[in-house]
Amino acid sequence: MPSADRSYAVDRLDDDHHPAYTMGRAAEVIGAGPGFLRALGEAGLIAPIRSEGGHRRYSRHQLRLAPRARDLVDQGTPVEAVCRIIGLEGQLADVLRTHEKLRRGE
Repeated sequence: MPSADRSYAVDRLDDDHHPAYTMGRAAEVIGAGPGFLRALGEAGLIAPIRSEGGHRRYSRHQLRLAPRARDLVDQGTPVEAVCRIIGLEGQLADVLRTHEKLRRGE
């Protein structure tokens, strides 16, 4: 493998947003069924990339959102509300990071 190809492959391994997981493997990793992942996609929480064959592929970043969603759904929260909650939690985390940087004078 030429060094440029090897470098690209290593970069993809480090990329949290690279769609490396098939639906079956993603479901196994998060301990849920494929239907749960489809529901999260339909509700807009995660948007899997489609392979050339049309199969859904998920990133590590997307799979980190799924367990929080599963917890909220298990508590009786509708999937649409779960998506809104997780989105707001992400926005809050961004604001807190920015606030901390400003506080430190960065």
